[in-house]
Amino acid sequence: MWQQVYNPTGSTVLSTLLAALPVVVLLGLIAWGKVEAYVAAFIALVIALLVAIFIFTMPAGVAIRAAVFGAVTGLFPIGWIILNVIFLYRLTVEKGWFQVLQGSIGGITPDRRLQLLLIAFSFGAFFEGASGFGTPVAVTGAILMGLGFSPLAAAGLSLIANTAPVAYGALGTPIQGLATVTGLDPYLLGAMVGRQLPFFSLIVPFWLIWAFAGWRGMIQIWPAILVCGVSFAVPQFVVSNYINPWVVDIVAAIVSMVCLIGFLKVWQPAELWLSPKLRTRDDSAATAPPTAAVAIPNPTPEQVRMSWVPWAILSVVVIIWGGQWFKNLVNPIFTWNYPVEGLHNMIQKVPPVVAKPANEGAVFAFTYLSFTGTGILIAAIIAGFVMKFTPGQLVRAYGQTLWVVRYSLLTIMAMLAIGTLTRYSGLDATLGLAFAATGVLYPFFGTLLGWLGVALTGSDTASNVLFGGLQKITAEQLGLSPILMGAANSSGGVMGKMIDAQSIVVASTATNWFGHEGTILRYVFWHSIVLACLVGVLVMLQAYVWPFTAMVIH
Repeated sequence: MWQQVYNPTGSTVLSTLLAALPVVVLLGLIAWGKVEAYVAAFIALVIALLVAIFIFTMPAGVAIRAAVFGAVTGLFPIGWIILNVIFLYRLTVEKGWFQVLQGSIGGITPDRRLQLLLIAFSFGAFFEGASGFGTPVAVTGAILMGLGFSPLAAAGLSLIANTAPVAYGALGTPIQGLATVTGLDPYLLGAMVGRQLPFFSLIVPFWLIWAFAGWRGMIQIWPAILVCGVSFAVPQFVVSNYINPWVVDIVAAIVSMVCLIGFLKVWQPAELWLSPKLRTRDDSAATAPPTAAVAIPNPTPEQVRMSWVPWAILSVVVIIWGGQWFKNLVNPIFTWNYPVEGLHNMIQKVPPVVAKPANEGAVFAFTYLSFTGTGILIAAIIAGFVMKFTPGQLVRAYGQTLWVVRYSLLTIMAMLAIGTLTRYSGLDATLGLAFAATGVLYPFFGTLLGWLGVALTGSDTASNVLFGGLQKITAEQLGLSPILMGAANSSGGVMGKMIDAQSIVVASTATNWFGHEGTILRYVFWHSIVLACLVGVLVMLQAYVWPFTAMVIH
């Protein structure tokens, strides 16, 4: 049994800096752009191992096992989702159905700004609510790229749009994870998040269009942005506070899509915005490889309807696969649980990170049928047969897809290895304790702790599991509401989603823009920080100025 050490150097500042070193190196190398993402990830992994073993005194064998455990977790379920989403996308492109889909969306509106609202924000929120874990960025990035957006616009804007719905992603999985580690009521946590994120559900659509088209381009379509934001924010608040935290995103996304499409039938901007590039310098289109596709000239209404069928199949399947009833049905049969020998229950978290010493489990749950990626693969196969692919053609296309995303899968495995090693070695707890020492400013920095957690792990669920207990303990010590700070961890975390290395790799893969992860990171970085700080300001106001908004309602 090895107990985690949170200040191995005797200096809080030095220990914190050393704990941050692997993540700083990873993001720095990616932002530099001179090193391939998978190489940067492996370099950062080596540094993380050295810091964990030689500074934080983690036994070498345990550290290596934690890294391997993380790498496998990176492949299943995260890499498995990306591989199969890209497989489905490539099938629709090869048959020409994606080009028909592109034309049908253009029939709703040719304006690029309105397409962004519909696809990146509303449609992406639906996939976030249904499955999460990289699916929305993979789907919307691919669709925007197919619609003709530049690679940087498609990748960067998909990441920015995928913020407000993240806390309720995968049918409320982050809220459930937060409730599990804190012992707090998930309905109360979900309701509190629902008093924070609706403000940003209003802000993010405006922010998204401003980032794409500038202030003037945003003002020209403010009625549509307002309809999109309000029709998402209001259901998000109502469902989270008065129904449950599990179906928030799905309900809000459907309402938003219906309201926006209905509004566009009676309103269109006076001046159309047809440029697919960012308003700032954007030469990314010239660096993207061409995609071979079959063109369907003058598609019939039947062909237009059929072009939506693969995505309708995907939507239905991911909703089924995301349901707890489905997991409860298949997991007892189709699961292989493997306690990692030499790691499972061999590490102990200790106060002040937890209230009392607690062992860290390490069981790889290979729930191979209920993985979201498995559902996506089944949806892709069904859609492939609908598109009249033969079994041999599907197998060949799958092999080609696997070859295309090989480096992305390696990158994600290395990044999850870093995140898992960070968790088991206590590096993350050392960073968290630094945030927890901010006293009266803790509501602000506690929110940024959630942001840091997602940037480290790539998951709001993982961030909540990581720091939820620390948030509760610190809030109680400072006389703050643990419900408020637990929710702040999740709400702040959503803004870290756009800069976590895993999501950036998903975006580059979905847009077929391999090797440009650094460009994407540099583009979204300041958006992420500013929005996270705004969430922190809101939580500060809830804690000290508007305490009635943080009251627990039974």
